[in-house]
Amino acid sequence: MVDPFARLLREAEASPTGGVVSEFVGEASASQALASRVRPSTAAIWHALSTIPDPEVPVISIVELGIVRDVAVDKDGVRIVLTPTYSGCPATEMIATMVRESMVAAGCDDVQLVTQLAPPWTTDWIAPEAKPRLAAFGIAPPHLRAPRIDVSGISPLRRAEVVVPCPRCASVRTRLVSQFGSTACKAQYRCDACLEPFDYFKPH
Repeated sequence: MVDPFARLLREAEASPTGGVVSEFVGEASASQALASRVRPSTAAIWHALSTIPDPEVPVISIVELGIVRDVAVDKDGVRIVLTPTYSGCPATEMIATMVRESMVAAGCDDVQLVTQLAPPWTTDWIAPEAKPRLAAFGIAPPHLRAPRIDVSGISPLRRAEVVVPCPRCASVRTRLVSQFGSTACKAQYRCDACLEPFDYFKPH
């Protein structure tokens, strides 16, 4: 079958006013393509987001990490709400770029990303199924519920009763080395049994 737009384009290019007509035909083709595009469903968008790994902890997705708070699809496009693990997270911009690239690959160009800081992210939002993978990756997953109000100190990790099992050998003979590990949302621990250092996702 002969494409009528292609035929009109060839005729327009051969005419004295080819540039003007070609521009008109090009705009018509773009409008037709835009009108015929089917926007991905909400479920499809959630699935696409679930395949995006966290840049700092690539064994879990940004959905499993709990930073994707909402997805809305309407006639104006797609709106995705993201809550960073903390306001100064250096991976925030990279995650936004990865989300946009994922949406373009899914056939959705009209994406609005919204950064939502309240309520703040908490380790309670990490999916339970992601925690074994964190441990296998060498990061002790948060095993305590994040305190809602804590006036006893800067961090609940300073309490002597907090015991963090080693993700490598499962020993409880571990000790806090630093309040900050590879990133600000983790603490640095050392296992006295296997002598290996490891990160711990601080409950907050």
